Amino acid sequence: MSYPIENKIVIAVSSSALFDLSEADELFRTKGENFYREWMSVHSEDVLQPGNAFWFVKRFLSLNKGYAEGQGPAEVVLLSRNDPEAGIRIFKSIRHYDLDIIRAAFLDGRSPYPYIGAFGAALFLSTNTQDVKAAIDAGLPAGLILSQGFGEDEEGELRVAFDFDGVIAGDEAERLYRSPGGQEHFAEVELRKADTPLDPGPMKLFFEKLAALQQHQRSGGIEGGPKIRTAIITARNAPAHERVINTLKRWGIFTDEIFFLGGIEKRRILEAFKPHLFFDDQLRHFEDVGPMAACVHVPFGVANA
Repeated sequence: MSYPIENKIVIAVSSSALFDLSEADELFRTKGENFYREWMSVHSEDVLQPGNAFWFVKRFLSLNKGYAEGQGPAEVVLLSRNDPEAGIRIFKSIRHYDLDIIRAAFLDGRSPYPYIGAFGAALFLSTNTQDVKAAIDAGLPAGLILSQGFGEDEEGELRVAFDFDGVIAGDEAERLYRSPGGQEHFAEVELRKADTPLDPGPMKLFFEKLAALQQHQRSGGIEGGPKIRTAIITARNAPAHERVINTLKRWGIFTDEIFFLGGIEKRRILEAFKPHLFFDDQLRHFEDVGPMAACVHVPFGVANA
């Protein structure tokens, strides 16, 4: 059963997110562009080590297991600031790890974010703060991947966790919370507007695509491949939970698990859920989380003003 092309999930990833290019970057900054180019050429046969996005990308591409070539639901596109010559080493490393990545853009120092939409990507992962902020400011789905998380596991799942406000939804609630009146004003407005859906946030499209693939899997998709499992982990609690649930219902999006923590540390849930990727708009929520998830900061909204 082929996967509908309109529902295909395309993820764009920078070369420095996919592989550890810290040594090459240091040489570029300290020795200059010419030295860097020569060094990359000399070391073109040396396999690059995994970067922060590597293990997520590997598990994500495994969603294509059981499909005919090119017919699977998952696609990864490389969007790189590197020059085409450096791309030789990067693609040799891609082949070494048997990653099914065939499309790329090498932009010789220019920011890749304008090409996110051109490739139809529902997510762009990068280690470059400026590129991610520029993409978010342009209304594009981007995140700064801060940690590698864990490697292989035997669970047979792709697990992705999201904060809600400022990530899947917009930052209306966060603005209320920070307004005069604070938590009390927030609770009053959220209860009054419980049936009014929130505006979409930067990761709504990616979350929606994952939910659509889950539905495809449940209705007769390819057997034997990894299943998707999603979770929303939010600091909201009752009665502010109603607007979250009603927003998802209005959007027609299903999630496997949802946690309304009311101030409890998110780390506790992440230890149990073990996501391959965890999105949040506030850096403080990533404290001590790195070993248990690849953390992705979404620099969106008033929390990042």
